[in-house]
This record gives sequence, structure tokens and C-alpha cells, in this order.
Amino acid sequence: MTSTETHTLDLPGVTLTYDVRKAAETTEPPLLMFGSPMDASGFATLAEYFPDRTVVTYDPRGAGRSKRTGGSIESTPDLHASDVYAVISAVGGPVDIFASSGGAVNALALVAKHPSVVRTLVAHEPPAAQVLPDREEALSAIADMRQTYERDGFGAAMAKFIAITSLQGPIPADFGSGPMPSPADFGMPTEDDGSRDDVLFAQNLITCTHYEHDFEALSAAPTRIVLAVGEESEGTFARRAGEGVAERLGLKPVIFPSHHGGFMGGEFGMAGQPEAFAGALREVL
Repeated sequence: MTSTETHTLDLPGVTLTYDVRKAAETTEPPLLMFGSPMDASGFATLAEYFPDRTVVTYDPRGAGRSKRTGGSIESTPDLHASDVYAVISAVGGPVDIFASSGGAVNALALVAKHPSVVRTLVAHEPPAAQVLPDREEALSAIADMRQTYERDGFGAAMAKFIAITSLQGPIPADFGSGPMPSPADFGMPTEDDGSRDDVLFAQNLITCTHYEHDFEALSAAPTRIVLAVGEESEGTFARRAGEGVAERLGLKPVIFPSHHGGFMGGEFGMAGQPEAFAGALREVL
């Protein structure tokens, strides 16, 4: 039987919120689960499959309950890594980590800088555009997405985000200038509400995808690193990036059930195969 405790950390520019689901008896290190910009609620289902482990989740700065307290909006993977390091210091390490999407980018940045605090890192589909063979096209399409957000707001940018993340295969050079689906096709607002502080588009989009990983430091780290990619994600941006990171580290990616959100049980409308996913994660750990 597990109990959940919620804590906060006052860090430069943010009050960070994290949750600890304590296992009554365990000899295993804490298992830290996180994404970016997705907050801790996205890992609620997955955490239930690890009652024998103390599971830690947190809301990245600017997401969910972790409110920014400074004037700066953009957050780099190195800054997120320092936040995760603070959480690990608070709960006690070393830890095992399952990190997905932008969280995987941040976790890799953490291991490059603080390898002693992570025993095993399972990095699930990090959107690391710099390692793609179509790197220039990917970076250009992402920059266009950000420009769309600045010009037209959230709905128009999200339509492009969905288009690029669901695309199978290399990104065309003219991707940004081609016809795009309407935000209404995805149930997104068509009107611009004027806000420009979205946690994905304003805070993390460019810094996350454009981040250049320190592969030399990662290769030298004592941390066991596993790159996980979704069975149903073949050919997509995030899976191809995960495969690219694995190749740079001389590793073979591990195929996990389902898709980019395969660990979720319906949170944010993305139902995957959480039981099978948890089984694969447990086996890897």
C-alpha cells in the first residue's frame, strides 16, 4: 500500500511541486517519472503499476502546479536538469528515472552533468532534432511553428505541432509553407486569445528540440542509459530522434508497447497500453 505526499521547493524563478508515493517496504531506489511540458498528472496511471517502488513525480517549471516566479519564460534543458537534481537531492538518491518526450531530453542533460545521482535512465522518445538526418529541415519546421505561435497564437501553432509529430518519415524542406490542417480539425481554438506564455510553445519548444547533447559525457557516465521508442511510432519525429540518440551512444533502442503516450491511461486524451508499457519498463529496470 502506498501513500502520497506532496512537497514544494523554492528554486530560482519557480516554486517547484513534486509528489512522493511511498512504498511501505522496498530496497529499490526511488523511481522518478517525468515529462516536459507534461506535468505529474500524466504519470498517474503508470505509477499505479509500481506499488512496490517509491515513485516520485513532479511538475516541471511553468507546468501544472510549478508556477514561475521570475520574469523569464524560456527554460533550457540544463535549467530543467537543475530542477530535477534539486528534487533528487530532496528525496535522496541515487534514483532510477523514466523520462518521456521533452523530459527525456532534460534527463539526458541531467545525466551528462550529474551522473552519480542516476542509476538507470530510461529515456523515451526524446525529440532531439539535432541528431536527425533531416536535421536542417526539422529545425526549420520547428522554428516556423514557433513563428506561427507568435503571429497567430496557440491553435494555429498546435495544428502544426500535431502535423509534424504525426508525420512519418523525413520532414520536407517546405513543410512550414505547405497547407496545414485547421485547428478546428483537432478541436483547437481558431481564435487568437492574445496570450504568448504557453508552456510548450513559448517556454520549451525551441530550447528542447534544438538542444545539443553532450554525448561524450553521456558515454562516460556510470549511469545505465536505455533509449526507448514506441512500437506504433515508427517513422515519426520522436522515435527517429530516439533512435538517433541511441546510435550516437552506441546503443540499440528498446521497443516499448504503443505510441509516444503509450504509458498513459487516458490522461490528456492519449490512451496507450499502460499495463503492457509498465511491464516493459519493469523488465528494463
